[in-house]
Amino acid sequence: MDTETQHTERDRSSRPSGSEQPSDPEGQEGRSRSAFTGWIAQWVPGGRITVALLALLMFLLLFSTFVLQPFQIPSGSMERGLRIGDRVLVNKLAYRFGDGPRRGDVVVFDGTGLFGHGDYIKRVVGVGGDHVVCCDTEGRVQVNGQSVDESAFLYPGDRPSTVPFDVVVPDGALFVLGDHRSASSDSRDHLGSPGGGMIPVDEVIGRADWIVWPFGHATHLDLPDAYGRVPDAEAAGDAAGGARRSGGAGAARGSEGADG
Repeated sequence: MDTETQHTERDRSSRPSGSEQPSDPEGQEGRSRSAFTGWIAQWVPGGRITVALLALLMFLLLFSTFVLQPFQIPSGSMERGLRIGDRVLVNKLAYRFGDGPRRGDVVVFDGTGLFGHGDYIKRVVGVGGDHVVCCDTEGRVQVNGQSVDESAFLYPGDRPSTVPFDVVVPDGALFVLGDHRSASSDSRDHLGSPGGGMIPVDEVIGRADWIVWPFGHATHLDLPDAYGRVPDAEAAGDAAGGARRSGGAGAARGSEGADG
């Protein structure tokens, strides 16, 4: 038995030098990483589990900082869609690689120095260049001469506005309103303040895309159809100019009367 064993060992050691060598399953780099992780685990209370949890927390922090961030709704200014205590996920990349906020988007923005202190959530009604008026003969908001039916998201029983306004939104800014108009402090209330109630696009944190809590109220926040027929400001201006040129002073007066 001893002779057989020794013979077998001599056979293994006598392979040709050019024969294939056993592969290293991890490789030098894998062993280095494993040794580094093991070294950290020795110095952190809880070992590898704590290291894994810290890595997860770091990932979630970076994800929340740059991609999606949860916000809690503190007031009823966006009812009926967003209720007090709801938690929404805000897409912070929504406007980073394409077009800016659109009419109808629900956005979170930093209102410090504009509306007060802290972050606010409102619906975009006008973007740069838009002419926003309230109200038409039926009490509706008009954007670039087009009346908007906001009944799909306006709080039941609320009027589009009890405060008349007639504004042109500067480039790079937004005109925003809460869906619960009678309980919302929004662009209407700050028309005489610095900035004229307008929100610089640069202060927008992101677009609210999902209600994630409570689970029974979880849903995706779709863009409403209400603003689909609103023409761009440039197109509306060209149309108004053409009407004035063809109709003269009478057409101009008629347009002003429609604006309210």
